[in-house]
Amino acid sequence: MNILLIGSGGREHALAWALSASPLCDRLLIAPGNPGTAECGENVPVDPADHAAVVALCAREKIDFVVIGPEVPLVAGLADAVRAAGVKVFGPSAAAAQLEGSKAFTKELCKVANIPTGAFARFTSADDALAYLREKGAPIVIKADGLAGGKGVVVAASLKEAEDAIAMMFEGGLGAAGAEVVIEEFLEGEEVSFFALSDGHTAIPLASAQDHKRVGDGDVGPNTGGMGAYSPAPALTPELQQRAMDEIIHPTVAAMKAKGAPFVGVLFAGLMLTREGPKLIEYNVRFGDPETQVIMPRMKTDLVATLLAACDGVLGSFDVRLWDKAALTVVMAANGYPGDYRKGSTIRGVADAAALDDVLVFHAGTAMKGDELVSNGGRVLNVTAIAPTIAEAQKHAYDAIRLIDWPEGFYRRDIGWRAVSKH
Repeated sequence: MNILLIGSGGREHALAWALSASPLCDRLLIAPGNPGTAECGENVPVDPADHAAVVALCAREKIDFVVIGPEVPLVAGLADAVRAAGVKVFGPSAAAAQLEGSKAFTKELCKVANIPTGAFARFTSADDALAYLREKGAPIVIKADGLAGGKGVVVAASLKEAEDAIAMMFEGGLGAAGAEVVIEEFLEGEEVSFFALSDGHTAIPLASAQDHKRVGDGDVGPNTGGMGAYSPAPALTPELQQRAMDEIIHPTVAAMKAKGAPFVGVLFAGLMLTREGPKLIEYNVRFGDPETQVIMPRMKTDLVATLLAACDGVLGSFDVRLWDKAALTVVMAANGYPGDYRKGSTIRGVADAAALDDVLVFHAGTAMKGDELVSNGGRVLNVTAIAPTIAEAQKHAYDAIRLIDWPEGFYRRDIGWRAVSKH
């Protein structure tokens, strides 16, 4: 079949790598893609925000199946436009994508469906938010209601930090995303990423991972889109995973179906493993980035068949299997990220790193300038290794990174520390 993948980041390179390996994939197009996805299929210069152009591309290239990577096109209703054109698509409708598009929507759903989550309140006025904050005290969590590229959450250790976050959001620091602010209880525990597939009626578990959100070693500094990840997350035991399915995922799927907005796609639950059990921090409605870069190499079941099962409503009789191996990815980012950074610096040695056994280098923010690979974003490369244990995967990933020559980039040197320190 002819498959179109939407997106251009590291997640999309990992998805393109897995989709192109499927015997069901005759031809893979990626819009707009990056130099890494070009090794897996054909990049097409179409803007995912231009729904009419995407639909026209599907007609012109006889596309049978569309897979949407990023959250912005999903929240904007790209899946609806593609479905309306009669093309099968993996990704939720705009109505269902509100689970990520609005923090307040998800918190209200949790309240109605009795899904365990932190206590919360929502505000459209800075004065009201500050009054509530001073009543509750710190630590506390301040979230922009809308999409903010992974940068709309401030875990404030002090009142001053929380007040600054509220001021920043209401003063337009995150654009329209911060027009409404959600203030949440600070949950104590270990955070994990849990992925489940839903066909609108049934949900099945896919995989667990652990992301490293903060920019610096030892989990210090500002939040980012993610500086590295590993899978599986040992903290999410089989028992806790079953509780997450029973208490969080299944009630969500049932509640969305009852709302007339059945969720078809991947539910990415950010979970806090508290003393009382798993609690939902927030939902994303797509594969994670950089978690996809460690889940795809672990998938034993064909990815195309898996995504089609969700679209066709047959997950109840479908079995997803993973290799009994660990994967770990380290993000190489441009100096200055997540603040101001420069684009266009030359990167060498990627092919040498990728030539190592059980190492994959996924491109995120790269471009070609003539024959040279250059940086073209904040998070630029994902160096991924697969091994029997997380500790071994960690060693292989860092061995590979040392072969990459990019003076204008940096990376955390402790990805996987939680899992490795426990063994």
